[in-house]
Amino acid sequence: MYNTVNQIGKKMSREHWNEKFRIEEYVFGKTPNEYFKRIIDKLKPGRILLPAEGEGRNAVYAAVKGWEVDAFDVSDVGKAKALKLAKENGVEINFKLMGFGEFDCEDEIYDCIGLINAHAIENNRRGNHRKLIDKMKRGGSLILQGFTKEQAYNNSGGPKNVEMLFSREELEEDFKDMSKLNIEELLTELNDGIFHVGQANIIRIEGVK
Repeated sequence: MYNTVNQIGKKMSREHWNEKFRIEEYVFGKTPNEYFKRIIDKLKPGRILLPAEGEGRNAVYAAVKGWEVDAFDVSDVGKAKALKLAKENGVEINFKLMGFGEFDCEDEIYDCIGLINAHAIENNRRGNHRKLIDKMKRGGSLILQGFTKEQAYNNSGGPKNVEMLFSREELEEDFKDMSKLNIEELLTELNDGIFHVGQANIIRIEGVK
């Protein structure tokens, strides 16, 4: 029964994002998320994982900066656009078609994990985050940006289901085993493609395992 429900949810998610990504325009733009860019520019390139990477803007930027990039997303339309963007920039990225539940690899192989607007339903969120920590090397970096629960009152993008939105307390618990965890909550003006525009409540993490 669980597998059936999981497959239905995955199919619905894939259809949802395929519909959003199907237009020719890159709906979140071709340039990286500003916070991701700010942090990745400070780090020494290594191997990075980017879950829920959509159309590939952050993956391509990391590859341009010299990182070995692994990424995944449920949308095959998003994957195709990500690979096209990589080709335009003369880089290669390893982009898999999958969701959090299907992802697995050896432990402690990533120098950095970037979670940019990578929201999941509450029942899965903590498990996803804990699994990703296991995949990071000691001393590896975490870059996270997402929407807080207050974002439910805004019309500037993000999940409509409040259970998929983040709170500081939830993220502190999810990443409590990190040796360093700087968390910032802020109200800011987004101009991130066509779907993330306007005043938004976001949360950011810069962490070290």
